[in-house]
Amino acid sequence: MEGDVCSFPPNSSDDHSQRGSVASSATLSHSQDVLIYLFGDSAVHLSIEGLGSATVQELGRTVREALHVPESAQDAFAFWLSSPLLELQLKARHQPYKVCRQWQDLLYRFTEASEEDISQDEPCLQYRRNVFYPKSKELQIEDEGVLRLLYEEAKSNIITGRYPCDPEHWASLGGLSLALNEGTGLDRQKLTTTIREKKLSSFLPAHVATGGGGLFSTLRGKSSRQAGLEQNLLEEYRKINISGDSQQDSELLQLYLRTCHSLPYYGCAFFDGEIDKPAQGILQRVKRKAVNVGISLEGVYVMDVKEKHVLLGLRFNELSWDHSYPEGEGDSHILWLEFDGDEDGTPVNKLLKIYSKQAELMSGFIEFCVELRSVSEGGATAETDGDASRSQQASGKDDSKHERGGRRGMLRRQSSVVCSRVHSLNTINYVDNGKEIKCLKPRRAASFFARPTSGATYSSVQVTESLEQG
Repeated sequence: MEGDVCSFPPNSSDDHSQRGSVASSATLSHSQDVLIYLFGDSAVHLSIEGLGSATVQELGRTVREALHVPESAQDAFAFWLSSPLLELQLKARHQPYKVCRQWQDLLYRFTEASEEDISQDEPCLQYRRNVFYPKSKELQIEDEGVLRLLYEEAKSNIITGRYPCDPEHWASLGGLSLALNEGTGLDRQKLTTTIREKKLSSFLPAHVATGGGGLFSTLRGKSSRQAGLEQNLLEEYRKINISGDSQQDSELLQLYLRTCHSLPYYGCAFFDGEIDKPAQGILQRVKRKAVNVGISLEGVYVMDVKEKHVLLGLRFNELSWDHSYPEGEGDSHILWLEFDGDEDGTPVNKLLKIYSKQAELMSGFIEFCVELRSVSEGGATAETDGDASRSQQASGKDDSKHERGGRRGMLRRQSSVVCSRVHSLNTINYVDNGKEIKCLKPRRAASFFARPTSGATYSSVQVTESLEQG
């Protein structure tokens, strides 16, 4: 196998023809050309013998050589099959070509996409951050090439709104992106010209750069809003003062990533789902809202797709979970999240239903993350609790000592976009004695309502080998 890095212009139309990185070749016994996509509008071009049987592990060696990824950072990245409809991280033993051949079956199983969309969808093979790579190890990386790869992915997630962030964060990150793209020595006039040529959406989240409100309010306030955002970027740019020209980019990249680390869902794998909206009246039919569910080594985060803020953030020691299959036609797969809360001052247990055909994937992913944490917690991974969600505060006890039978940390309502909005969730509430459990449907194979005093800390459904993540 041979590999080199090539660049290509961004495609804003999501042309499906450009996504065919591994699945379009018919004869696979001889050398085949493959593109491994990277964030930042570039790709690694590989020439591979026996593509049909090539594994992720074999591809990884060639890509790392092409990108000069040092051995110390080789676990920071993984191969993903991604399309607008589904994203899957592959294991070392997986054969990407064979998984691509099954892509339509996976879409029918794990998405609500129409038959037409499924028939046109084709995945690309991406080399991107490994969701199981600890933040503590990432902070030790000094190689500029590796930092650049991580930066491009983090920036994409900020720009697209996948990582919700507060104004102080997106302004700071926008200034850092401006400095990384244009250097740190530009005067105000050149900076203003650059920002206007490349547009604010190149540095700030799209929903921030384009603004909100109706047509007339947008037209009235567009000029002043643009000027205000430009001023914010200029101020953040002026704050950047790093000594040492040879290390300047490395330090900027590290600063950008450290800022992203303050977001509790940094590095998550994301899944699509829906939750019930709070009922507006007794006779009104309950509607649903679209959510992104982020899962990492630290916890689970449910985010509002439209409003770009966190609805619920839970560390693993603050939740129980389960997955239920549809019982009849028209029913949905459901991921159940249980956590502690209060109702008019009374401590209650809350259940959130997340409707998604990816519920089984999410349940298996959570289980795998919990197992990894239980293995590593004896070592030097205690930092993960310190970096986890700012959306929860302990109720006076050490969260690390919470057992399955005890009370978990109570969630507090806060105004930051990274903090939970439990008050806006339509949850099922019940008390510790379980009097209201009988009205919950569907029944689960492994119920988390019984609280044993000993035994397993977490309860979950069993997931088949084909659905394990990692």
